[in-house]
Amino acid sequence: MDFAKLHKQLLSALLLAFIAVSLIPFAYSQDSPNDRLVPRADRPEISITAHDSAGGAISAAGTVKLYRDGMLADEQGLSRGRAFFGSIPFGSYTIVVDATGYKSTQRDVNVSVAMRYEVDATLQRDSTSGAAAGPAKPLLTPKAKEALDKSLKALSKNKLPEAEKYVNEALKLAPSHPDVLYVQGVLFLDQKSYPQAQAVLEKASQMDPSNGSAFSALGMALLNEGKYDQAIAPAEKSLQLDSKAWEPQWVLGEAYYHLAQYDQALKASQQAWTASNGKDPRVELLVAKSLTAVGQYEDAAQSLRDLVKRYGDRPEAATAQRYLERLKNDGKIHSN
Repeated sequence: MDFAKLHKQLLSALLLAFIAVSLIPFAYSQDSPNDRLVPRADRPEISITAHDSAGGAISAAGTVKLYRDGMLADEQGLSRGRAFFGSIPFGSYTIVVDATGYKSTQRDVNVSVAMRYEVDATLQRDSTSGAAAGPAKPLLTPKAKEALDKSLKALSKNKLPEAEKYVNEALKLAPSHPDVLYVQGVLFLDQKSYPQAQAVLEKASQMDPSNGSAFSALGMALLNEGKYDQAIAPAEKSLQLDSKAWEPQWVLGEAYYHLAQYDQALKASQQAWTASNGKDPRVELLVAKSLTAVGQYEDAAQSLRDLVKRYGDRPEAATAQRYLERLKNDGKIHSN
């Protein structure tokens, strides 16, 4: 006997029987005692089954989030790889499935008929996560991701009003997503709203402790608030996550400089200068200031001259020129 063929025939028969029953106008739901008096015709449902790549049900702990029009409509825990949403309105939904040790995945479903929608979600193992890893970061819905991408593009062009418009749109669609909060924090930084930036970036880094950029931006916010000692920890955390990043090195250098720890300031600023390939005059200015602070005046003067040549149209060039004049007037360097 061909059991595989028989199994398929039984599944087909069950599916036909289910469809026939579900179309009876006032059939009653039997999923729970509370549903027995409610007509199924008025109650669309979604049933989710999470599988691994081999087809087996996910046994790990996890969550299933149901989004409608970009807003979180409901959330259920995974139980033996299954979750159920009953009594839902008609509309388009995005289902995001997270499970410990697996990569997050999402499915879209359009609920337009009063019936149960069976949704299968196949999750891939996350090779970077340990056995004790928590659920993966939830995926952004398409509309929220589009708004976030537009805000990042506007920020890159320093179009702050446009960036704010799209950040607010992303916040309406995904108000608690760490990526959205991170970009909002960067916007606050660019707007020089440093206390607001600190509050948002602290939340973003707590929600997604793998985002080195969020820790770096938090360090910058604290730095701009004059909280130099507090800026060191997030900058160091950022470097643990991305040792090649120059921004957290610059934050460390500035923090150490203002704390009068000049040797450490010089080391961090020189590392930031190397990592940035000289693309930010703020870093070179910090190198020159740190060299001056440790008594290496001629090296500091050379850095200042190089900065003026490369960035003559930037505000840092004017500052560098003033530092040069001061060094000359104080007799620290030879006049050229």
